[in-house]
Amino acid sequence: MRLVIARCTVDYNGRLSAHLPEAVRLIMVKADGCVAIHADGGAYKPLNWMNAPNTITDNGDHWIVANPKGEQLVINLLEVLHTAAHELGEDPGLQKDGVEAHLQVLLAESPESIEPGLVLVRREYPTAIGPIDLVCRDGAGGVVAIEVKRRGDIDGVEQLARYIERLHLDSSLGQVRGIFVAQSVKPQAKVLAEARGFSWIEVNYDELRGLKRDELTLF
Repeated sequence: MRLVIARCTVDYNGRLSAHLPEAVRLIMVKADGCVAIHADGGAYKPLNWMNAPNTITDNGDHWIVANPKGEQLVINLLEVLHTAAHELGEDPGLQKDGVEAHLQVLLAESPESIEPGLVLVRREYPTAIGPIDLVCRDGAGGVVAIEVKRRGDIDGVEQLARYIERLHLDSSLGQVRGIFVAQSVKPQAKVLAEARGFSWIEVNYDELRGLKRDELTLF
């Protein structure tokens, strides 16, 4: 990973145009080619970014980040304050808690509980940015990527979007649609999922385990 703190301006040209005026920002370049521009605030979300795969051309005082879709991110470096590179090695991925991991197993055993006609292709389907919880085929033979969470928020929807981006690089899969599954999905996540063209569904963990509520009652 390469980290650069610089006074810079940033211009994005693609589906729309966006401009970040001069300011000091953190530029993060990940090993897979993903580039993200961060301010000193705003939690985890970058001000602008380009997901991999990208081609990065370093022209000294400015970088041009381009992807196969024809989008470009031009970073003009007015003053470089700090630069560093670190080898992070292979990441083991997010370790799910017990309920979330078991929920994934139960859904893999009965994908029809998500949507009638779904057939499991593989659990923990590998991609360059981490495994997809479930990949299935629907009744029409289409590929369906499924992200499973205990509590469904916008981070999970964004994660599903990144996975589907990777799957679209494999032309043999055809069009891939996404389903976001959780015990409870937050309103903001529902809106974002629908805006991205994904379905969402809330599932009952106890019902999937085949337990009735009275079996859980001591008195």
